[in-house]
Amino acid sequence: MDTLYVSPHPDDLRSLLALIAAEYCPSPPHVITGDPPAHNAKSRPTLLLANSDMVLTGPSAVGWYLTSGGKKGKRNVKEDSQVWQWLSFAENELIPLACAVVFPLLGVMGVDKQLQHSSRVELKRVLGILDQTLQPRTYLVGESISLADIAVSIAVLLPFKYALEPSDRKSLINVTRWFMTCINQPKFQKVLGKITLCEKMAPVVPKASSTPSATATAANSAAAGGPPKTEAQLKKEAKKREKMEKFQQKKEMEQKKKQQPPSEKKSKPEKKELGVITYNIPTPDGEKKDVLSPLPDAYSPQYVEAAWYSWWEKEGFFKPEYGRKSLSEPNPRGIFMMCIPPPNVTGSLHLGHALTNAIQDCLTRWHRMRGETTLWNPGCDHAGIATQVVVEKKLMRERGLSRHDLGREGFIQEVWKWKNEKGDRIYHQLKKLGSSLDWDRACFTMDPKLSYAVQEAFIRLHEDGVIYRSKRLVNWSCTLNSAISDIEVDKKELTGRTLLPVPGYKEKVEFGVLVSFAYKIDGSDEEVIVATTRIETMLGDTAVAVHPSDPRYQHLKGKLAIHPFCDRRLPIVFDEFVDMSFGTGAVKITPAHDHNDYEVGERHKLEFINILDENGFLINVPAPFLGMKRFDARKAVLQALKDRGQFKEIKDNPMVVPVCSRSKDIVEPLLKPQWYVNCTDMGKQAADAVREGRLKIIPDHHLKTWFNWMDNIRDWCISRQLWWGHRIPAYFITVDDPSVKPGEDMDGHYWVSGRTEEEAREKAARRFSVPVEKISLRQDEDVLDTWFSSGIFPFSIFGWPNESEDLNVFYPGTLLETGHDILFFWVARMVMMGIKLTGKLPFREVYLHAVVRDAHGRKMSKSLGNVIDPLDVITGISLEGLHAQLIDSNLDPVEVEKAKQGQKSDYPSGIPECGTDALRFALCAYTSQGRDINLDVNRILGYRHFCNKLWNAVKFAMKALGEGFVPEKKAQLSGEESVVDRWILSRLCMAVTLCGAGFEAYDFPAITTSIYNFWLYELCDVYLESIKPVLNSQDGDGVRQASVCRQTLYTCLEVGLRLLSPIMPFVSEELFQRLPRRHSESSPPSISVTPYPESSEFCWHSEEVDQQMEFVMTVVRTIRSLRADYNLTKTRADCYLQCIDSDTGDLVQKYSLQIQTLSYSQSIHAVTGADGDSGAIPEGCAVAIASDRCTVHLLLKGLIDTEKEVAKLTTKKGDLERQMEKLKEKMEKSDYKEKVPAKVQETDAEKLRQGQTELQKVKEAIENFKKMM
Repeated sequence: MDTLYVSPHPDDLRSLLALIAAEYCPSPPHVITGDPPAHNAKSRPTLLLANSDMVLTGPSAVGWYLTSGGKKGKRNVKEDSQVWQWLSFAENELIPLACAVVFPLLGVMGVDKQLQHSSRVELKRVLGILDQTLQPRTYLVGESISLADIAVSIAVLLPFKYALEPSDRKSLINVTRWFMTCINQPKFQKVLGKITLCEKMAPVVPKASSTPSATATAANSAAAGGPPKTEAQLKKEAKKREKMEKFQQKKEMEQKKKQQPPSEKKSKPEKKELGVITYNIPTPDGEKKDVLSPLPDAYSPQYVEAAWYSWWEKEGFFKPEYGRKSLSEPNPRGIFMMCIPPPNVTGSLHLGHALTNAIQDCLTRWHRMRGETTLWNPGCDHAGIATQVVVEKKLMRERGLSRHDLGREGFIQEVWKWKNEKGDRIYHQLKKLGSSLDWDRACFTMDPKLSYAVQEAFIRLHEDGVIYRSKRLVNWSCTLNSAISDIEVDKKELTGRTLLPVPGYKEKVEFGVLVSFAYKIDGSDEEVIVATTRIETMLGDTAVAVHPSDPRYQHLKGKLAIHPFCDRRLPIVFDEFVDMSFGTGAVKITPAHDHNDYEVGERHKLEFINILDENGFLINVPAPFLGMKRFDARKAVLQALKDRGQFKEIKDNPMVVPVCSRSKDIVEPLLKPQWYVNCTDMGKQAADAVREGRLKIIPDHHLKTWFNWMDNIRDWCISRQLWWGHRIPAYFITVDDPSVKPGEDMDGHYWVSGRTEEEAREKAARRFSVPVEKISLRQDEDVLDTWFSSGIFPFSIFGWPNESEDLNVFYPGTLLETGHDILFFWVARMVMMGIKLTGKLPFREVYLHAVVRDAHGRKMSKSLGNVIDPLDVITGISLEGLHAQLIDSNLDPVEVEKAKQGQKSDYPSGIPECGTDALRFALCAYTSQGRDINLDVNRILGYRHFCNKLWNAVKFAMKALGEGFVPEKKAQLSGEESVVDRWILSRLCMAVTLCGAGFEAYDFPAITTSIYNFWLYELCDVYLESIKPVLNSQDGDGVRQASVCRQTLYTCLEVGLRLLSPIMPFVSEELFQRLPRRHSESSPPSISVTPYPESSEFCWHSEEVDQQMEFVMTVVRTIRSLRADYNLTKTRADCYLQCIDSDTGDLVQKYSLQIQTLSYSQSIHAVTGADGDSGAIPEGCAVAIASDRCTVHLLLKGLIDTEKEVAKLTTKKGDLERQMEKLKEKMEKSDYKEKVPAKVQETDAEKLRQGQTELQKVKEAIENFKKMM
């Protein structure tokens, strides 16, 4: 056995680390309190290894050996590396600071208050870093206690005991949580005992038997790990303290420097804030905005987005009737109809909505501008569970009443009252996003029109036998007292034992463990061991299952197991669903409370015993469990099994816990009589529609999911035990006739549906052949699943089952656009119910967009603090404002703190005002046809800057066009265009083609990229710069050329804004309204109803012109690069372009004005190869190769002081050489590759590469300058 020598002092940190590590050792060492043999070691802890001469000293080495069990086998290298980093952090960062703060309190060192205070500040700073690290983690490395946790928790032990007051601990919430988790581990407690945390930092009063010197000596011993020290040791300690004090003084100096007033430093100019300009001209709601006043100097979303929406709405631009005599009149351009995925009436806008509506509105506006009869139909979902929960909470909070106090009718009145007050909030938010919906057609799923359609759908499906009554397992929320759909069940993944809060329980409940226990076999001494994660359900067990091929249990055929708490006998059943390799290969079967067990129960005709009532209390069980709450019974059953000796073990078990998304309750599988929709035939028809190409799903990588669901579809439970919603129009029949036996609730024969009670009574009388008077009816109390009304939304909004013009014109619709996460819950059900009830598909195409995540790829979650309200992005919000939203949320305090840290990290200065247009453009730019979007707010801000670029471009262009400019009646080539005019029109035509193709293919990034590139890189950066000299021409030819140029510029602006309009409706309208019209009398009043540019009209794209300009821009970029290299910021130089042949020379000559303008050159000289050799290019030029066809010679002679430049560059060369020599020296050290982290090595290699490149450039420049001297 190994032997461990430790210090006797209770606060010796080094020994404590070793002792706790020993507790985690598979073969714990023999512990001796005292010095090791002198010939072995002089310090503690020391570990003498048995059967070996090896001796380990020091806490890190000893701890490492003990926690790893001395094994040298395969290890996780990454985790090992992390552990060593934490050991270093504890030893070098934490322990010196902890000792500097705590030792004076223990009387070990003289109290230097200033030193102690600065050390405390530094300790809190270091712990703050640790706090951030621990924010997303339970432990420092991996998912369980490691040596890292032992070392760091021991390093902070003294501060927690003596120095960190409650207020300090509150600010270090994650460190405190982690520290308490560690010290409460049984193995820690065995060594440390119970730890009392500091209440107030104060000197520790020594016990009566101790003298100050004794305390000091003991503490000295604690620090060093040994008995009272020798004089030499004390001198060494004094030196250490002196070093420590110097370190602290250095820290103080740094702190003072930080605290110095900024006036002592030269202040940097502040970054210019984004300007906020507001629209202050009184404009009545619905009236057109003033467009005669000059444009403000800069783009401001608040100014641009004011007043337009109400005018669009009042003018009827969003209605399909706009510009048409009759809807029924055929439109040769076609019809586009899309219904909104109805948001919940309780909801407020989140980024998922913003993405959905940005895409849908872009598509709608594009189709509308193409001249199609266009309808985007708004609507809102009554959101059964969500709304009922909101109103119930409101009633309890404001009046102390439950819904039962009011009764069903009274409660429903309260919900309608709430809906009428608050329910249209989301509509206002959608308008803020610029959504061009026809608000006159807005529908609410509880409106009379839609409610009638829901009732009719249920009755027709019930009469066809598609809807039926059955008693099956459902997802049950005990808190809501209702079944819930799969989409309302959050799947919480656990890695092992976890305590979770459950509504109705004061203490958290344990999950993530597997409990094993034994059932005795009747008539023998044998037992069979089973395991479960829900031990309380064993009270409802009615069998034990094993695999038919498992040799271990063949002898148990026909045998029975005895239930320990009642006289129930459990048959041993043989079923192939059992996994022989898992656990003991024997499985307890609870058919009434588990989905797999239910199917086993059906196959083997087992008894179904329901042990839970609707509130989660135990029923049909023996005393003492009867009437217990389900999770109280969990503890009681476990204890009872232990008492009977049938408990075997409990161990951690990774698992998924179903949690109700509305109530946060743990979902229970419960047997309930419910209404179901038989989906088999409808699912096949829906799958066939896609297979046969009648319904198209985009992108097609979702097809696999679609077919998987449709081909394996289960029947759909549509009952919900709520009051708010569409009450099921079904009635239970009681017949007052002795010849008719009474029916059971689950027997569909005793249920009838009807539009009225009278109709239902007549149906019942006919079914049982009795007079109507003998029939009594009781309407089902339940309401329909919200997805049922959503499933018929595409046709119920048009008045189905009644005929209407809207139903004939707009059903079936064109497109359904939504998130891929509700492909099954909503899209599939609309397809199935559309085919079944109308005989038609509800739409021809389904486009599924990605799910929005944050910039780090994390799912949006309130507890992470990364949920973004789009309105905050549009209008901007401070960090404090973001924090305030968390306080108003329903997060617990720990989650609030965690979320605040997340916000602080991602938005340290809050979110700047970006505006609606920038948000929409960003969302569309992100929408690749994948599954996730990682949205970065900084990128949205970038698109706000793009808006400003547009703004300035149009302002400049309008000034260039002049007051009296009149555009040509038609956009066409005149034949007089300059080369650059011809090029920009070619690029415009390419943008038109790319945008049209992008919309057709739902390729939104292609659309945004082509628009962005055209406006920014082609129109602003090249064309506008190129035409400045042309516009200033005064001679005859120049004036004519300028006139042609202005027509080209107008075409680019007008067409460019129309391309942009579907995506950025506000800024495009604002700027479009300032432009003159080609046909002032008949022009459409708004850009939103102006034709979208099409490639059939804009067909001037020229590949040849594009290639020529690409060559020209390569030359321009090369000249600009040379100018930058030689710091020619304002000086214009002559430029000689040496061309390989005469064709290239002619091309340079043709574009010489553009090259000269764009490269800021004094003049451009085209020189062919032979001329270049004969001295056409003067000496004193800087040279760079633009391409294989052209070399740039920039004449520098006479423009710069060459001697001064050579001197400057020689100094720079010397500096670079010294830096690189130092870096090479560092990298060539023998232990560099082993000791230096990989990331640092990469940085060093990159620095060396950059330095070599820069040095080469400097040498070349020196040579060039020397040639000029």
